[in-house]
Amino acid sequence: MVDFEEIINTRRSIREYQDREVSDDDVLKILKAGMQAPGSRLGAEPWEFVVIKNKDTLAKLAEIKPRVKTAPVAILLVANIERAFYKLHWQQDMSAAAENMLLEAVNLGLGGLWNGVAPTQETMDKVAELFNLDNENQIPFCIITLGYPAEGWQNKFMNKFDESRIHYEKY
Repeated sequence: MVDFEEIINTRRSIREYQDREVSDDDVLKILKAGMQAPGSRLGAEPWEFVVIKNKDTLAKLAEIKPRVKTAPVAILLVANIERAFYKLHWQQDMSAAAENMLLEAVNLGLGGLWNGVAPTQETMDKVAELFNLDNENQIPFCIITLGYPAEGWQNKFMNKFDESRIHYEKY
């Protein structure tokens, strides 16, 4: 049985990776995890994904988002607004998908990093141009880099619990 508490508690932002390929099977499992995320309306989830493994494309992407540089694979999460039921809530759906993907990466022994794209318009425009997106209906949301963590980077427990942030009944 999967220990979800361990997965959640050990997920960290991994910013450097080994020069080691991530299997297509693992990438597919991560994509499936993203698509299992809750959405604003069943069947109207806006997410679409661009898997990037080509070194030249990763290098071009690293010019926009430098943390992509050492990743063997990156996944661009794109919000297809035409598919979204609630046109103003797509960010929530995309965030849920991204978190599911990062947690599945840990489950598979990989590291990952959420590289923000939206809502910075300049970054969104550059990413949209690189991947031939219609920036009106196909909005680049974030880039998740994936790989085996480089030495010194690992998924490990870091206690972030802060009871003072919990409120009951009223703020």
